[in-house]
Amino acid sequence: MTGPNPVDRGRKGSKLRVLSEAQGTPLAVAVSGANTPDSLALKPLIRAIPAVRSRRGPRRRRPVKLRADKAYFSAEHLTWLRERGLVPRTARPGIESSERLGRHRWKIERSVAWLFGYRRLTVRYERKGSHFLVFLGLAAALTCYKKLAKLAT
Repeated sequence: MTGPNPVDRGRKGSKLRVLSEAQGTPLAVAVSGANTPDSLALKPLIRAIPAVRSRRGPRRRRPVKLRADKAYFSAEHLTWLRERGLVPRTARPGIESSERLGRHRWKIERSVAWLFGYRRLTVRYERKGSHFLVFLGLAAALTCYKKLAKLAT
């Protein structure tokens, strides 16, 4: 789960992928090589979303809308998302600026900052990607627990 980093003089690095709900609580996390394009990570992240269960109202298995930046805009991804009942809200390259999505993008940046609040994830010490992914999943679970505990009080 490492690859040559295009920004850091070709050193090996990894990229953190987070899919969160509207308030920033992480739903799915993944790790990939630093040189992996963002578009390749969309389908595994969507498949990794756990089922949404609620006490009131109709039961939903997946979220309704997906907000993403320009890297995820393609005809293949849009049709794949619509087949699964998701409404894609992606910026179109060359037409829309990133500022429109900026109103919602800070929530993802905040959830990534919550995950990097755990010192073990700030620098990748693990050689195996699976070990790093376990620590990332543990940090996401702790973040979800903190958010739910705050709501309960």
